[in-house]
Amino acid sequence: MKTTGINFRHLYFFRVVAAEGSLTRAAERLGLAIQTVSAQLSALEQSIGKSLLTQQGRRLVPTEAGRVALIYAEQIFELGDRMQEALEETDAGKTRLTVGISDSLPKLIAYRLLRAALHMDIKVKLVVVEREFEALLGDLALHKLDVVLTDRSVRATASLRVFSHLLGESEMMLFGAPALARRHGKQFPRSLQGAPLLLPTRNNALRGRIDTWLLEQDVRPDVVGEFEDNAMLTTFARDGLGMFFAPALLEEDIRTRLGALPVGPASDLREQFYAISSERRIKHPAVEAILQAQASPFAA
Repeated sequence: MKTTGINFRHLYFFRVVAAEGSLTRAAERLGLAIQTVSAQLSALEQSIGKSLLTQQGRRLVPTEAGRVALIYAEQIFELGDRMQEALEETDAGKTRLTVGISDSLPKLIAYRLLRAALHMDIKVKLVVVEREFEALLGDLALHKLDVVLTDRSVRATASLRVFSHLLGESEMMLFGAPALARRHGKQFPRSLQGAPLLLPTRNNALRGRIDTWLLEQDVRPDVVGEFEDNAMLTTFARDGLGMFFAPALLEEDIRTRLGALPVGPASDLREQFYAISSERRIKHPAVEAILQAQASPFAA
């Protein structure tokens, strides 16, 4: 059935009733009469031709159509809130940049990539979200994010129109707490036989390349921990529980912030860094600044 158009005020009332599970509590929250809320909910159901709520015990719960409608309603009102915030920031001479950071991306790399956006002529308000790569792609497709920074590229499909922009790459190096670095730095990489390593999990883009490199060196270390979150991995490394691979260009930061020392180079290992956007042509000025800085994104 073709709808006659959705009244967003009616949709908002539906969202409140679904959250409260009761017309009475929803009316109290909205400061309206129960009859008013009920009438506007009925008008919404009539306009879309489907029942959205059903009685279950003492609560009103969404029907299957109601659950679908509620998903879209949450997105609509979240976007409305973001629009209002963006308009207020525009009045203040700011532009908002909402960035998704893959949990496998080293945080120091993410910081260096974002520096270009913070040195623009206009003020930029950063909103940074960190979660798993697949979840970030979903948010990007729904335009909840302006860009995703990650350590892997992604292929666009008919159902997922995203584009990968290579920002830079670095050879890798093994780091460890001073005692571990002194113990295993000699005769590297043979010294890694039985040595404690902290590695990313196998769904990480880098892990397969690390495993291949270790096989090529004919060494079998003791993998004492596997981590999805790079920040958690480095927290364990700081306590000397194992050595870890990181981009060689971060050596100075790793020395200063983690107190770790280089154990040895793994120059055959390289990690790449990407910006993933929902459009081939970047339109956000802050994202453009990040891409334009890719010739030297990791300069000190």
